[in-house]
Amino acid sequence: MALTKIGSGGIENVTNAANATFLTIDASEQITVASEGGAVTTSVQQGLAKCWYSYNQDDNVVNDSLNAASITDEATGHNFVNFSNNMANAGYSSPMKTTEFRERFEANTPVDKSTSRGITCEAFNSSGSVTDPQACDMIIMGDLA
Repeated sequence: MALTKIGSGGIENVTNAANATFLTIDASEQITVASEGGAVTTSVQQGLAKCWYSYNQDDNVVNDSLNAASITDEATGHNFVNFSNNMANAGYSSPMKTTEFRERFEANTPVDKSTSRGITCEAFNSSGSVTDPQACDMIIMGDLA
């Protein structure tokens, strides 16, 4: 592995034995890595989860989290996640899953309830009623403010 340049512009052109650049960090601290085949690059910051949590909504217990300052139980089947660090806007992606025992629940993150400071999550059982599942997990992907 060779490091070809360290300067005020960042670390550039870190290469492997085949002299193929696979890592660049620019002056704004943006990290770019080459794909497995080396044909394209991707921004590391864009691909990282900005917030995630594992929450027992039935007992109101946070099992583990990243960038979730608090989770508020708003009502049966509804919780609000307050971000420790705000998102840049409300247009982030928020996949969520809920499960309890052998039953799969539906999870919903209404667009009108997403803000840059947090998100409301809703959980429904198989008959469509709101419910507090034991396992409620979410990942937030997007840009931090």
